[in-house]
Amino acid sequence: MTGKRDNADKEVRAPSGHKEWYSRGYLPHFDHPDLIQMITFRLADALPSHLLDQWEKTLGRERDARKRKQIEAYLDAGHGSCVLRDPRIGPMVEDTLLHFDAERYRLMEWVIMPNHVHLLAEFFAGSLLSEVVQSWKSFSAHEANRILQRSGQFWQEEYFDRFIRDGVHFENARRYIRENPVQASLVKHPEDWPYGSASWLRRHPGRAGSADVSSAPSAVRP
Repeated sequence: MTGKRDNADKEVRAPSGHKEWYSRGYLPHFDHPDLIQMITFRLADALPSHLLDQWEKTLGRERDARKRKQIEAYLDAGHGSCVLRDPRIGPMVEDTLLHFDAERYRLMEWVIMPNHVHLLAEFFAGSLLSEVVQSWKSFSAHEANRILQRSGQFWQEEYFDRFIRDGVHFENARRYIRENPVQASLVKHPEDWPYGSASWLRRHPGRAGSADVSSAPSAVRP
């Protein structure tokens, strides 16, 4: 996979100025160096547009807490193709997330669910949130379509991000990500799910670093 990742490196543009608050049309994003962000992105067929439109009318924008709960519940119910649970696809997406870990960002927690991805990461100065997310999605979409012998849109265009305010927020986000497979009734214990930080050390004995998420960084500790 190294050769393919070398090609993917070219997809990431040279670092430029961080954008702070900005929008690509639907969701607002906050891009600032050295902040910890919780990020979610989902498969293109995981959530029909007519449902989003319906919830938009009744619950407000996607950042509204009630709407977020509706979306998460729908995703956890396993709608769409759910190809991320394919043993050829899940590990590839995980490898993609880990490729620039400790170089452009620090991954603190992650889980690849059947139809969406959650992660907690600290982005370093010079690594733009939008460019990093785009590189993850672009490379993994190309590889997944090749593996599945298909074409077309793989990921939904937008993604959701929320910066971590403090230690309590960090622990809540970390717990949510780690326990998402349990909440979705996929496994009984977080470490039983094969595509996430909860099982990473068990799957890679003797290796530390990427999944060493035992505590919040000092910047967000209570």
